Amino acid sequence: MPKPRVIYWFRTDLRLHDSPALKAALDLKPEALYPIWTWDPRYVYRARVGSNRWQFLLDCQKDLSESITKLNKKSQLFVIREAPTTILIKLFKEWNISHLVFEKDTDAYAKDRDSEVIRQAKKAGVEVIVKYGRTLWDPDEIVKQNGDGPTMSITQLEKAGNKIGPIPRPIPAPKSIPDPGDLSLECEHDQPSADLDFNAHHRRSDDQSYAQLSGPNKDFAVPTMEELGLKKATTPHRGGETIALKMLDKIISNKHYTATFEKPKTAPTAFAPQATTLLSPHLHFGSLSVREFFWQCQDVVDAYGPKASKPPTSLTGQLLFRDMYFGAQAKLGWKFGQTEGNSHCRFIDWHLQSQIDKETGLSTGKYVKDSEEADQWLYRWRNGCTGFPWIDAVMRQLKQEGWIHHLARHAVACFLTRGGCYISWERGLEIFEEWLIDHESACNTGNWQWLSCSAFYAQFYRCYSPIAFPQKTDKEGEFVRHFVPELKEYPTKYIYEPWKAPIVDQKAANCLIKGDGSGNMEEGNFKIYPKPMFDFAERREACLSGMKKAYQLKLYGNNPKVKNGSWREMFDAGKVDHSEDIKDVADHYEDVDEEEEGSKNDKKRKRSESQGKLDGHASKAQKAIK
Repeated sequence: MPKPRVIYWFRTDLRLHDSPALKAALDLKPEALYPIWTWDPRYVYRARVGSNRWQFLLDCQKDLSESITKLNKKSQLFVIREAPTTILIKLFKEWNISHLVFEKDTDAYAKDRDSEVIRQAKKAGVEVIVKYGRTLWDPDEIVKQNGDGPTMSITQLEKAGNKIGPIPRPIPAPKSIPDPGDLSLECEHDQPSADLDFNAHHRRSDDQSYAQLSGPNKDFAVPTMEELGLKKATTPHRGGETIALKMLDKIISNKHYTATFEKPKTAPTAFAPQATTLLSPHLHFGSLSVREFFWQCQDVVDAYGPKASKPPTSLTGQLLFRDMYFGAQAKLGWKFGQTEGNSHCRFIDWHLQSQIDKETGLSTGKYVKDSEEADQWLYRWRNGCTGFPWIDAVMRQLKQEGWIHHLARHAVACFLTRGGCYISWERGLEIFEEWLIDHESACNTGNWQWLSCSAFYAQFYRCYSPIAFPQKTDKEGEFVRHFVPELKEYPTKYIYEPWKAPIVDQKAANCLIKGDGSGNMEEGNFKIYPKPMFDFAERREACLSGMKKAYQLKLYGNNPKVKNGSWREMFDAGKVDHSEDIKDVADHYEDVDEEEEGSKNDKKRKRSESQGKLDGHASKAQKAIK
């Protein structure tokens, strides 16, 4: 019987260590192993990806390719410039393939793509082996053990995980890789259309990545930013398994930090260095195994003793949140990423809601401009010129570096949605998708739903002040001075509220507060920083009123009234019941972190299936909306 000839299809698992799928491929003891990456046009043209994330991906691919070559000089990561649904069927024939092996992916697009590839493989007589390794537990198994429902709380995830069994220990990287076979290709090259390119504004020249099936030098090498026509990346953060493992080693070597880490107690204003691990982009691209991260942390915690931190605020707790969102996405599919049609997402009458394709029921990527003012707010939020220095500093860091602290994400997301602008969370999701180097569709969607109180979390009156919150960790405003340099000379008493500075102080600081950020940002010898785009106290009250009404109406995305538009009549007619208004709401509005609140009330959270479970909100939230 002939020995297997195997394609190993790398995707978001760009590593050699702890790869169950790669181990399964090597266990076949193939006579030929082809480690490939297929250049999927959906991600090149149809997904929002900025230059920083592209650079991080190319870093990961290059590092992996070099690591493979160290094990076998004849091998590398062979990057093939064609869509997987058209090229793999050709490779089966050209390279006489007997097996296709890859790591499981449960996001909506990946499920559809992989189903088509598996169908093609079976038709071609190629055996397919799929192993999960992207999460702590298999998301589909989590859904099954959760009563065939999406995981909407950490409690649900933990219960389902306990039914499955312990999280597997990581496995070592291989010490050798078989030779690839003949690499010649005589097949036709199917080149995709670039007519609809979501990333055109990130390119300085035309994309040439599909010009040749095996690349410009016909060697299947990892593409370059120049080949993709992309602008130069501005992030200081680099990708690759080698870097990821060194970063993990450094973190784990600090036993106290690892064992006592609590996310709410870290500083979102820290930037040189940051206060958290910055391993999230490595988890996304798979240059670091999530099981490797989990078990190295857990072993330190177990040895540290009872004073170690615990989920959900601990390092391992952050990984549980990630699995929770993967479980929700695995069940809800395409509808998870939007409000309309989403059975677990509360419908709120946000401004700038998504346009929905009537045939597919999915978002078109465009939105309804119901308010010119809200559209201007979105523009100013995106470009870091809201007139609120803390918000602007975070958004500028995001655009420049591709990463911001978890609590900074909380602050700007709250500000855009229920804590200021009352704009749909889907607009923020799209901008984060474009700019984050650690963008994970499940986590990005879940976090935006959580922070907008559309799902997972219900205590909408607990919000972040753009003035008080950053002062908790940065009274001097060093973070603002760094990322909003026009304010660097401002007195500390005005750094978070520069509009309150007398004109004499503004001139002394060489920066005038005027305009809306759309005009010339210099006036004579002075720089210009915009006025606040609204009165925050007024917007706070408007958002609270809107949220209370939405919670009273109890509409979810799959309600027919959402689809047919009659929800408008309900909101127009609905009256907010102020009989039990929230007392001291201004105090509540002053920066409560949801994870910290969840940790303080952990026993209560477990009894009630967590504060964020849609059919079991915490009692304070229930009281607020009665």
